[in-house]
Amino acid sequence: MAPKKRPAPGLPTRKQILDFIQNSPVPAGKREIAREFGLKGQEKIQLKALLKDMAEEGLIDGKRTAFHKMGGLPKVTVLRIVDIDEGEAIAVPDTWQPDDATPPPRIRLVEKGRGSALKKGDRVLARTEETNTGWRAYPMKKLALRSEQVLGVIEIDKAGKAWLAPVDKRIRHSSAVSDLGGAEAGELVLAEPVGRSARAAVKVTQVLGEPLAPKAFSLIAIHKHGIPNVFSEETLAEAERAAKMPLSVEQREDLRHLPIVAIDPSDARDHDDAIWSEPDGEGGFDALIAIADVSFYVRPGGEIDREARRRGNSVYFPDRVVPMLPEVLSADVCSLRAGDDRAAMACHLKIDAEGKVKDWRFTRAIVRIHEVIAYEDAQARIDEEKAEPHLQNLWACWKALAHARKKRDPLELELPERRVKLDEQGRISEIAIRERLDAHRVVEDFMIAANVAAAKALEAKVAPVVYRVHETPSREKLVALKDYLATFDKNLALGQVITPGLFNRMLKDIADEGEKALIMEAVLRSQTQAYYGPRNEGHFGLALGSYAHFTSPIRRYADLLVHRALVDAYHLEQPKPKGDIPATSGLSERDRDDLGKVSDAISQAERRAMEAERETIDRYVAAWLSARVGEVFETRITGVQKFGFFATIVGLGGDGLVPVSTLGDERFFYDEKAQVLTGDETGTTYSIGQFLRLRLAEANPLTGALKFELEQGGGRIEPRGRPVPLKERGNHLVGKRGRPSNIRHQGRRKR
Repeated sequence: MAPKKRPAPGLPTRKQILDFIQNSPVPAGKREIAREFGLKGQEKIQLKALLKDMAEEGLIDGKRTAFHKMGGLPKVTVLRIVDIDEGEAIAVPDTWQPDDATPPPRIRLVEKGRGSALKKGDRVLARTEETNTGWRAYPMKKLALRSEQVLGVIEIDKAGKAWLAPVDKRIRHSSAVSDLGGAEAGELVLAEPVGRSARAAVKVTQVLGEPLAPKAFSLIAIHKHGIPNVFSEETLAEAERAAKMPLSVEQREDLRHLPIVAIDPSDARDHDDAIWSEPDGEGGFDALIAIADVSFYVRPGGEIDREARRRGNSVYFPDRVVPMLPEVLSADVCSLRAGDDRAAMACHLKIDAEGKVKDWRFTRAIVRIHEVIAYEDAQARIDEEKAEPHLQNLWACWKALAHARKKRDPLELELPERRVKLDEQGRISEIAIRERLDAHRVVEDFMIAANVAAAKALEAKVAPVVYRVHETPSREKLVALKDYLATFDKNLALGQVITPGLFNRMLKDIADEGEKALIMEAVLRSQTQAYYGPRNEGHFGLALGSYAHFTSPIRRYADLLVHRALVDAYHLEQPKPKGDIPATSGLSERDRDDLGKVSDAISQAERRAMEAERETIDRYVAAWLSARVGEVFETRITGVQKFGFFATIVGLGGDGLVPVSTLGDERFFYDEKAQVLTGDETGTTYSIGQFLRLRLAEANPLTGALKFELEQGGGRIEPRGRPVPLKERGNHLVGKRGRPSNIRHQGRRKR
């Protein structure tokens, strides 16, 4: 028998480690792996980091005493429903060993019958299989909900009994509190169920303080969505060391002589990007987009990188930012502040007179920002003809870019953005729709040009790309849109090529503003959600074939990955820093091999941030309106369901429900295709986009929920107290019963 061949000296590869684990007759831990490959001293430290990376990638389970090769999902396992996609349930494994930086596989559940009987949050025991199109599972039985923490406010009823009023508006009942844990009435707490039933009592696990105090609304969102908001001491220490790394002027393009400006919101906490342009003497323009060189300071494999990867992006609330990077980097060393020398990744563009980008190049540079200007101030200088030559050049170049954009004909939807302004004490001073200026469009079109250039530059080198993908609307959504448009006597021919311009022309031809709002809402609902991925599927909304996020690496991990790919593809590596900072600023081995996992993770983190930000704005709006309950507002209907319709206050936002039970004594038909409620006696209709005056009946700052009622006639909404009023009935306590339903669905009386 031939003697066993010893591995070559040095740190083993991932494949060598997996082969050893697979063939080891005994459980293999770090000690056994080090012994097998003859590792000593510094090599053992490197092995520890490598094994941690492999655990994050899902290659091994990461336990301290023994490692096992991961063989995919078990044939039978417990799954948790995380989404319902067009009637089909999407689940993830209920327990997942790798840390949050590696997302669990998303599994489609195949259920009997049409539509999903499961809902978000349900747990099921299921049989799994891997197919060519991904994982699928077949439910075997539904399981009890796992004990999870609930965020809410403590309230004490007249009998002295404690109740938890949840801040999540999807939870419609209060829970009895069996253990206050030191909490007092009115305090915001975290609690967990002490039983398995839906009405189980809860016990307080953490007291968070006054729920309506300044900064409480964002704190609620942070806890509810599990957003990481505390940096470890190791991460902060590494950030301090990274911030002290000297910039090598000799190794960078020196652009400090150019009057580069950063145009940002007046309250911006960090500055990722700055721009410059001047005529090239041939009718076109030379342009520069300078982006913070975050990849120089945040190296793959370090503690900062691990935390940034886990967070995925910064989260912006009216009162605070939960940054992706420690403040010493995000708000100081990386931020392109005026007058300071800063490391930048420079995108140089050659733009012709028609706004087409003819050429590009990327360099690592050193810049000194001439000025940081608020959008409003930049626009005022242009409008008042007081702009300096460098601002005039930016606007001239933008007009060329805007011309090219118009020819490209991207999707143009009017989507107002709410802005919450706070005073020095953190109280609301104003809520208004953010004004859309040409200054915003200038920066936006420069950024789009740079993002396209980054994607094409990486494609030219056949390098890995994290694309920003926005797919063409699915056939199912287009069929639903076609059916809806038919109710307006408008036709959408599905045999033609669907382009953004098709929707633009449809909206442009509508003169009636109410009808236009209706169809704009429908077009918006037909769009798919954008995401990050390593495969290029194009960006439908922007009408672009290749698109990658490059311009915001301080606040988005996707952009940082694109920077690292450019460093590798165009040999932009800087001299190795001193100390224990990782050497490379390019892509790590695991990201180069498989961008799919991290793309999925940062896409999920983005959705988490969007939900948290939107819910927080809703809470601020509800708080702002809570003192105006009973007032009548001009509103627009934004959604119609069989149980009522949703409306938003014009010029302010804040969606509220008008229950069908408050619309009067007549019964209402619900037309699902047209999304219209119609009264069977009067013929009164309620449809998306319709304007009407409604009275604000309820505004709950803790949940962000609003309720409206008709200005004249109909029923009244009883203010919802906490806890639900109870009355004795024999030996049982029962809640107050609601009115019988007065809804008929598609002509059938509901029984």
